[in-house]
Amino acid sequence: MKKLNLFLFTVAFSLLILQELAAQDESSKRKSNFNIEDGVAISGYDPIAYFDGKPTEGKKTLKYAYQGINYCFSTQANLDKFKGNPAKYEPAYGGWCAYAMGAKGEKVEIDPQTYKITNGKLFLFYNAFFNNTLKEWNKDEAKLFKKAEENWKKIY
Repeated sequence: MKKLNLFLFTVAFSLLILQELAAQDESSKRKSNFNIEDGVAISGYDPIAYFDGKPTEGKKTLKYAYQGINYCFSTQANLDKFKGNPAKYEPAYGGWCAYAMGAKGEKVEIDPQTYKITNGKLFLFYNAFFNNTLKEWNKDEAKLFKKAEENWKKIY
C-alpha cells in the first residue's frame, strides 16, 4: 500500500511539474510574439482607454500582467475592468500593426494613437513618415482582416 501511495504521489507531482513547465512555455511564447516596449505592451498605453475613445498612457504604478504580458492603466477602474476580461481588451496580433500582419504577415511597430475598434477588438497601426496604414486597412478591411488572422495563426 505504501508503494502504491508513493507511486501515485510521484505521478501527481510529475503532472504538476509538467503543467507548470507548459504554462511557462506558453508565457515565453506570448512574450516572444507580443509587441513589448520597455517591458509593457501597447507602448505603455491603457488598453481600456481605447474602448472609451481616448488612447491614454497608463501609469507604471498601475501595472498588471496577463499571461506574461504587462499592461499599464491610467486608472484603477480601468485596471479592474481589464482584470474582469483581459482577452477582450488585448490588442489583436500581439499589438503589432494589423495592416502589416494582413498584407505581409509581418510584425511591424505601431503608433499607439492610430487604432480602430472593430467587432469589439482593438487593432493598432503603423503611422509615421507619411505612411498611415490605417488608411490602407480601411480600403480593404475584410480581405486584410482575413489574411491577418491566417498570418497570425502561422506566427502564434
